[in-house]
Amino acid sequence: METYIHCHIPRITCPCHGVKTIQIEWADEKVRFTYLFERLAIQMLQMSANRSQTAKILRISWDEINRIMLRAVDRGLSRRQDEVIPSIGMDEKNFLAGHSYVTVMTDNQGKRVIDVAENRDENAVDTLWLGLSDKQRENFQSVCMDFWKAYISGARRHAPQADIVFDRFHVTKHLNEAVDKVRKKEHRELCRQKNTSLSNTKYLWLKNPNSWTEKDRDRYAVLADNQLPVGRAWNRKELFREFWSLETINEAGVFFKPWYFSATHSRLKPVIEIAKMLNRHLEGLLAWIKHHVSNGLVEGFNSKIQQIKSIARGFRDFKNYRIAIPFHLGGLDMILH
Repeated sequence: METYIHCHIPRITCPCHGVKTIQIEWADEKVRFTYLFERLAIQMLQMSANRSQTAKILRISWDEINRIMLRAVDRGLSRRQDEVIPSIGMDEKNFLAGHSYVTVMTDNQGKRVIDVAENRDENAVDTLWLGLSDKQRENFQSVCMDFWKAYISGARRHAPQADIVFDRFHVTKHLNEAVDKVRKKEHRELCRQKNTSLSNTKYLWLKNPNSWTEKDRDRYAVLADNQLPVGRAWNRKELFREFWSLETINEAGVFFKPWYFSATHSRLKPVIEIAKMLNRHLEGLLAWIKHHVSNGLVEGFNSKIQQIKSIARGFRDFKNYRIAIPFHLGGLDMILH
């Protein structure tokens, strides 16, 4: 049943501060919903993840339910200002069609989204870092990311004491892309010679050999006999897999040197390019051996973010998008006490 509270709140006129009203016990100042109603709305939103349907059930407008979400997120973010977060991850997520991105900052140990900023440039990165307290920024031990320049420079500006760790999954992605570039070029050349031996083999070279079927193994055996360039590219990619199982930074450094020599002397341009990129960022690769953190959590959150977008039937406004992600994935204490 709908319930309304009508109350004339006592006011005083202060010569220094003007007109003031007393703080009532059941609602915030200038908010027309009681604490109990807002708590109900937050709990319903957490269950449904749909603003329109929740507003319909509660018989309030979409704008009103949106303002409740905004206050809840602001409240939750303010309550975790002094929490020590040892390791964070930074990654991008596609927002709108085309090259429209947001930057997502995550707590790698707490398994939650810290915050989201529009774009992936230095302004977006600074917005996320400055949203943290001085205590939090000073206590970071590691920051996990891909090779995006704005993420690297942002971490060095705001948390110079933290180790930059390059994400294992992005490294593997770059190696796979190098192999696929070699395959595409070679496939075009073979097709001109009426040779279709590389047709439908894209995923053979990208899959983990431990996941190969018997058919995959048989096909690889035939292709390996032909000593194709894509086989050499694949070999360098697979050799690098051992890097992630090494236990000390010294072992990793010893391993990388001959791998780098082999990759840069492969006569395969995509492989040479990725090898040189990894060498330029070797310090961040070696830091992975020390911290063993990755952005796998961010990748998992990306699917949940996509689900939130689907339920909402998309977001045209970043502000509403930004509210939804910490609300559902931020692990925030948003309930009014």
